[in-house]
Amino acid sequence: MEIEKINKIVKELRERDARLLLSHILKRIHFLNEQENSEEQFIKEMKRAYQVVFDITEQRQNTIEGPIKVVHILFGVSAAGCFKQVLKQLGAYKDEKVISVQEMFSIGPIWRFNEEVGTQARYHWMQNNLSDEDGEFDEFKENFNRSVNQIMSIEGDIPIFIWAAENAEEQTGLRFVVDLLKDKNNDIFFMNTTKAFNHLFNKGKRKYTLAHTGELSPDNLQTIYEKQRQEQSPLAQHEREQYKKEWLSLTENKETLRIWSNGTVQSVTEDYFDELIINRAKKFHGKRKTKEFFKSARLIGNVLGHIHLDQYISDTFINYRLKKMIENGIFEMEGSLEAMRLYCVRLKQ
Repeated sequence: MEIEKINKIVKELRERDARLLLSHILKRIHFLNEQENSEEQFIKEMKRAYQVVFDITEQRQNTIEGPIKVVHILFGVSAAGCFKQVLKQLGAYKDEKVISVQEMFSIGPIWRFNEEVGTQARYHWMQNNLSDEDGEFDEFKENFNRSVNQIMSIEGDIPIFIWAAENAEEQTGLRFVVDLLKDKNNDIFFMNTTKAFNHLFNKGKRKYTLAHTGELSPDNLQTIYEKQRQEQSPLAQHEREQYKKEWLSLTENKETLRIWSNGTVQSVTEDYFDELIINRAKKFHGKRKTKEFFKSARLIGNVLGHIHLDQYISDTFINYRLKKMIENGIFEMEGSLEAMRLYCVRLKQ
């Protein structure tokens, strides 16, 4: 019974996870009372929290042990969770395992990331510059380390499928994982979800731009897997070497932002999107002589809508850049910078 399963999950839930879940629920109730969220949004958030608790428990049980025939590596909770549904529908969930790599590979320094000094420098930068509204940063690191350990524990005769769309986030992750597997002889298959989506589904007059793998539906993923699995060839040795070389090149660069351009991951200065942020703010102000404050979340959402036409970047990073421009006197603000929903901005008068 579902209730018995819930009781078991609650009993086994880690103390930190329980605190985070309670914090999440109380904050959503607060936003509902303050009328920042609708009842519909609240119900949606609660259903998502309900599913996340099940996913956390399932992920901890999903270790790479036993008679596994295939391992799939996907970037992000959404994409991995969606693909787990596909395996369940195919009846392959016990034979094929999913590893979810949760990292924001497109932002933050990855200089010398293969070494302890680089890893610590990255997490130090993230803690100092990116908002951690729900106190999930430690859990984020724990999940990433668990994923790395799972990847390293894959036995040598098991084929590995790495799923990635054409964006800096997943493509940097692809290169990281291939380098991580450099001493293993497993066949590695690269499932390019952008190319697969365009080939199988993007055939109408109105083309849809796939920002990341997590945007694919379970039906999309299942079709891609069924149609392309048999046709896919493992990466040749020279391809694996090229991905490793590109990863090492990225880790020699100290920039904190990466974009996808001309089929490659490129490191750029962190102010790369600043001009776009400023231009979108000017649109909000229009021709008014007196500039009014507007919600920062509104501006950030508008910027992301334009960026996602050819890039995939997190709202966390745009929020970081907006706060930097407030600090540098380009924007003015009112409210609290603790969270993007708590402050308003305008271009300096």
